[in-house]
Amino acid sequence: MPTVSLAEISPAIALGPLDGRYRKDTADLVDHLSEAALNRNRITVEIEWFIHLAQNSVIEGVRTLTPDEVDGLRAFAADFDADTIATLAAHEAVTVHDVKAVEYTIKEALVKIGAEDLGELVHFCCTSEDINNLSWALGIKGATEQVWLPRAKALIDALAESAAELAEVPMLAHTHGQPATPTTMGKELAVFVHRLRRQYERIAATEFLGKINGATGTYSAHLAAVPGADWPQIARTFVEDRLGLSFNSLTTQIESHDWNAELFADVARFNRIAHNLATDMWTYISMNYFKQIPVAGATGSSTMPHKVNPIRFENAEANLELSCALLDSLGSTLVTSRMQRDLTDSTSQRNIGVAYGHSVLALNNLVKGLGALAINEDALAADLDGNWEVLGEAIQSVMRAAGLQGVPGMDNPYETLKELTRGKRINQADLQTFVDGLGLPEERAELLKALTPATYTGVAAQLAESEVSDWKAFSEG
Repeated sequence: MPTVSLAEISPAIALGPLDGRYRKDTADLVDHLSEAALNRNRITVEIEWFIHLAQNSVIEGVRTLTPDEVDGLRAFAADFDADTIATLAAHEAVTVHDVKAVEYTIKEALVKIGAEDLGELVHFCCTSEDINNLSWALGIKGATEQVWLPRAKALIDALAESAAELAEVPMLAHTHGQPATPTTMGKELAVFVHRLRRQYERIAATEFLGKINGATGTYSAHLAAVPGADWPQIARTFVEDRLGLSFNSLTTQIESHDWNAELFADVARFNRIAHNLATDMWTYISMNYFKQIPVAGATGSSTMPHKVNPIRFENAEANLELSCALLDSLGSTLVTSRMQRDLTDSTSQRNIGVAYGHSVLALNNLVKGLGALAINEDALAADLDGNWEVLGEAIQSVMRAAGLQGVPGMDNPYETLKELTRGKRINQADLQTFVDGLGLPEERAELLKALTPATYTGVAAQLAESEVSDWKAFSEG
């Protein structure tokens, strides 16, 4: 049995992999979605509400702040550090209430800048959720715009670069796992650029909502304290102008979290498309369509030295699944609150960072995985050359068109080609002999006889190039 408890080792050992093994991939999220970031945002919201009320003389007879006091308060919020965290923890140990601990900490800061006479203006007419919803909105906004979206863009950029490079590289397609009409590798990667871009645009356009309207969303305390003020307008200008959020004008005690659910559904959908990318790339690697570039000194298998495992794509698969599970749970939980308020959201929201963390980790791995691949054109060419039957689609389509134009002998083209190709392996000579016997006009017959699986790719290359061009124009504009 172990003689040392790992829980007692200092510095503390992380329980979860995002704060342990994968810390370097997810550390940027700490500034936005950690408990410390939540408290930093709470202090910012409380201080900005305090300044908003004082500087707009909302309460008659209450003095305005001096410029030095304003600067001092904002500096206190900006300089949030380990000492502030310790102060908050000490207050919360007594209050057993995290937002009340923030209020007391700010009142201590007021004393230090000589503004303690305005202490009761801190948290004025606020319920805890007034502060919490705005703080979470700021944290989610920052995490989305400054961390998640850049990682998502890096993935689409990497895909677009590969799609451009491989736009004209022909590849045997597979539908239902069976050989199908050829395409190009670049076009197939461009499909993912197109799919991910649509979700990226939705997420980039997210509206981050907030409210500050009291215990049940009625401004009751506000009007009781200052009857003559236009509190809904005061609240709106605070949320929109000072915090840069969108104002939710009608709520219960809580901001309804509907926008959270909308955002998380979009991120989860992006994740699922990225998951499809991971499984496709894994499959292409297993088919030898891509070679993996070995990393010097790295081990693929502890017993099979020849192996280079597609670990980046497998890691991405698993982490995208974990992220989606959490995002789905958050989306369904947060939109429900009993009557005017329950606290199920309080503990749920503390896992937003975990959901984002698994997604960010996966996106990083996909980018690294894509960067460690080299196309194997020999394998692609061999697969194409071994499946001439895929040209049956082209031949029967030409026969259909010819028949519609009055060329005799073109009856039942699909059935004719099915008899020739279904479940059989045929070669170039077989197809050319078959075409010669169809009675097609010479020009069309020669076109078909010149066709190969490698050249039967339609406008795949142009489609890939067009999508890459559209993405670059969007992302750079």
